Amino acid sequence: MKKACVIILITFCVTCAAMVNSCSKRSDLSARVPLVFVTPAGFPQAVYRFENNALTQQGFNLGKKLFYDGQLSKDGNFPCASCHQQFAAFATFDHDLSHGFNNQFTTRNTPALQNLAWLKEFQWDGGVNHIEVQPLANITATNEMAEDIANVVNKLKRDVAYPPLFAAAFGDTAINTQRILRALAQFTASLVSANSKYDKMTRGETSFNSAEQQGYVLFKGKCASCHQEPLFTDQSYRNNGMTLNPVLKDYGRMRITGKKEDSLKFKVPSLRNVYQTFPYGHDGRLYSLDIVLNHYSNGIAQSATLDPLLKNGIPLSSEEKYYIKIFLGTLSDSTFINDKRFAKP
Repeated sequence: MKKACVIILITFCVTCAAMVNSCSKRSDLSARVPLVFVTPAGFPQAVYRFENNALTQQGFNLGKKLFYDGQLSKDGNFPCASCHQQFAAFATFDHDLSHGFNNQFTTRNTPALQNLAWLKEFQWDGGVNHIEVQPLANITATNEMAEDIANVVNKLKRDVAYPPLFAAAFGDTAINTQRILRALAQFTASLVSANSKYDKMTRGETSFNSAEQQGYVLFKGKCASCHQEPLFTDQSYRNNGMTLNPVLKDYGRMRITGKKEDSLKFKVPSLRNVYQTFPYGHDGRLYSLDIVLNHYSNGIAQSATLDPLLKNGIPLSSEEKYYIKIFLGTLSDSTFINDKRFAKP
């Protein structure tokens, strides 16, 4: 009888210990602080709505930590933030092609990370169609972060800082690919730029001066068919008259669709924060706005897939170029590029 009681007592203690251990690995989901994703005035409804990935302060914080953590790359030197720098609207400052693992260079100009929640597809060729999947392309690219996602998961499991953060964000300490990607999406989808002078003007909080207004009128007549307000991109893929880079041999959208009619077509980039995101073009060959405007004015290369709108180029006088550049300056959002919520923790 005494032996049986001892066995029961031991069993009870082991069970209690297991329950305590299990509880210690869980977090009260009710303690999560919800964040409200606000659609800026005049913006359309976002594509990504956090329907299966509730936006919370804990999830956002975890995503931000992951974004700045070199452990997501093979050698620890290339976090997402190494190519996406906040002061450059989360593009790569002053580099045509960004630097990756083992002294390699990427093959495309790093796009700015802003207003991603409104994008239907990602990358210059639209090769990724969901914000939660996008980081996988960069993490696994051999000339970028060059890592295997399973290795990333294992590294984070060994890092004592992460289990509590995953528990706070998702309810328990389990670390897996889906949670990593969803946390990153909570951070990157929150990178909203909508407080430039242009935005304040559209909200009636300020007015353009005469030069800005003249540039705005010219922009709407010369550029807005592709760079549509308020996102300043129509998210289409177009051949804008740039010749094939003989080294990179990048045919753009055709690589995804396999269709000849998509040769040399690349996504129309947003012009928000355009002064902070130079150089320009899918391969960064256009090093200034002057070069960009000169290209459209008299540098268009004719080809079978050239966008019909550019068949005759976009004639621009020196004066018109000046005023368009003045307007483009109103798209700079200092609030966004200096927002401490998005800065390295």
